[in-house]
Formats: sequence, C-alpha cells, structure tokens
Amino acid sequence: MLMRNSRRKLLMELREHQRKEAKGIKRANIRDFILGFQDGLVNTLGLVLGVAGAVKTANLVLISGLVTTFAESISMAAVAYTSTKAAKEYYESKKLKESLEIDEIPHMEREEIRSIYYKKGFRGRVLEGIVRKITSNRKIWLETMMREELKLFDEEYDKPLNSALLVGGSAVAGSLIPIIPFFIFSVKNGMIVSLIFSITMLFAVGGAKAKIMVGSWKRRGLEMAVIGGLAALAGYLIGLLLGGIYA
Repeated sequence: MLMRNSRRKLLMELREHQRKEAKGIKRANIRDFILGFQDGLVNTLGLVLGVAGAVKTANLVLISGLVTTFAESISMAAVAYTSTKAAKEYYESKKLKESLEIDEIPHMEREEIRSIYYKKGFRGRVLEGIVRKITSNRKIWLETMMREELKLFDEEYDKPLNSALLVGGSAVAGSLIPIIPFFIFSVKNGMIVSLIFSITMLFAVGGAKAKIMVGSWKRRGLEMAVIGGLAALAGYLIGLLLGGIYA
C-alpha cells in the first residue's frame, strides 16, 4: 500500500511538472507578445502626440509614426532574437557542464538526484527505485538535472526566430493603434481619439495578462494604462515645447 501510494504521488508529481512546462511555454509566448505590443504602442503614442503637438500637420504625424513603427519593430525583433539566442547558448553551456559531470563524477550527480527526490518526500525503496530508474537513462538523467536542479527549460529558448517574429509582429500591431486615428480625423481630434483608443487597449491587454497569468486584472490594466498615459503626456509636452521654440 505504501509503495502504491508513493508511486501514485510520483505520477502526480510528473503530471504537475508537465502541466507547468506547457504553461511555461505559453507564458513565454504571452510575455513576448505583451513586451512587443506594449512597447510599440507606448513609444509610438508618445511620439505621435509629441509631433502632433509640435507641427499640427497630419501628414507629418503619419510619416513620423509609420517610420517609428517599422524602425521600432525591427529593432525589438532583433533584440528578441539576440537575447533569446544568448539565453539558449547559456542553456547549452550549462547542459554541457552537467553532461561532463555525469561522465566524470557520476556518484555525486546520482546523490543530487537522490537529494532532489528526497526533498519531494520520497524515502526508502521508492526513492532508490526513482534514482535507479532516472540514472539508468543518460538522456533522462541529464534532462532531470537541467529541469529539477537548475530550473532551466530548453523549450523557452529553442526558437529565437519565433521569438523575434512574435515580438516584432506584436510591436507593429501595438504601434499602429495610436496612428490609425490620424488617417481618419483632423490632428486635434486624432490626438484625442488616439489617446483614448490607446489607453483603452493598454488597459485591456494588462487585464488579459493578469487573467492568463497572475494578478488582479484591474490593477494590471490600470498599471499599463497609467504607463501609456504618462508616456503620452511626456511626448505631448515635449512636442509643445519644441514646437514653440522652432515654430
């Protein structure tokens, strides 16, 4: 009975571990999307309101906004690619180190496996069976060390290009939101609509982030809305200042 309960506990541990891994991949994608979307929207909002406050000309607002959109998105995509690639290289270096340790000091690495599962509550023959099973397969042994000891998961770093495309694409989507009203309205009305539209979208994205991940949706939504509002205010005031100087 004790062994059966221990095996059931191990199975539950493994299932929970798999669930967290899947959620971790999802969270990484959400993080990349929100990073690109928020950064693209906030930066472009501040810029277009600043330009609109300075020049009062729709064409210049649109040109500056579109130039910023694509320059910002390409830059963010490049940063996402290089940072994810660097993280992947770090993961591979740690994996190589663990692999060498398994070859050179297997008795110590075996003790680390035993310690990991001891802390999870396994004892006696069940614990020894787990250690024996894991260390009998080198691939599983190495993966267990990476995940359980170092808390590193290769799924988060295995596709730098995908991360770059997601961040860049979401940055374009976010950047277009403050610009669209200037295609439809005059500069004065476009500024008002752009601000309202952008703040609303930031609040919605912040709320959705909290719903999917963790936290209060109202608090997260308000937090992102305030950030966008401050950026817009700063951009507008700078635009007014520069417009008054160089007009």
